[in-house]
Amino acid sequence: MARAHLAAERHRVTRIGWLRAAVLGANDGIVSTASLIVGVASASAARGDILIAGAAGLVAGAMSMAAGEYVSVSSQADTEQADLARERAELAATPEAELRELTNIYVERGLSGELAARVAEELTAGDALAAHVRDELGLSVATAARPIQAALASAATFTAGAALPLILVVIVPLGRLVAAEAMAALLFLALLGALGAVAGSAPVGRAVIRVTFWGAIALLATAFIGRLVGAVV
Repeated sequence: MARAHLAAERHRVTRIGWLRAAVLGANDGIVSTASLIVGVASASAARGDILIAGAAGLVAGAMSMAAGEYVSVSSQADTEQADLARERAELAATPEAELRELTNIYVERGLSGELAARVAEELTAGDALAAHVRDELGLSVATAARPIQAALASAATFTAGAALPLILVVIVPLGRLVAAEAMAALLFLALLGALGAVAGSAPVGRAVIRVTFWGAIALLATAFIGRLVGAVV
């Protein structure tokens, strides 16, 4: 029974790649689009101008998030592949030194010298590269860089997050738009923080406070700039 329970375990670390990109995309979509709308609306712009600015922000932001995630995660993937190639070359050129290196890693983790040597020898006999990748480089399948997955997750969640404040431009009276956008954005951010925390089994309260605090700062800053520019123009 215990063995069956262990086999069925699912750890949240397997979600770290897409979850990070998804939370970042949705958070950026809400904050940037709502802030843009609040800033333009604070400058006493017409509803059509606000809607165009928000829609342009949605499209530009989604493309920027996708490109940025793809480039950054691709750089991570390139680094991982370079480390793998270097490790393969070292295993082919100096297998004895690599075996000693693996043994020392296990000794540093608390195994006796004899047991560490036996573990290193058995793992090397099975799959030397996999043992070094996991225990020397600290890489795993769960945390491997996936550029396309990260790009798609960021673009999709940015679009979803940005659509929420954009819808308010259509349905909320213009005189109440700034206040409605600010309150709705903070509510959306709080929900996003809670959902991200639940998905990652993290403390909900801390996540909610973190995202709403920085969202409020962004909204206040753009509202101030919008009013300042509107007064000057």
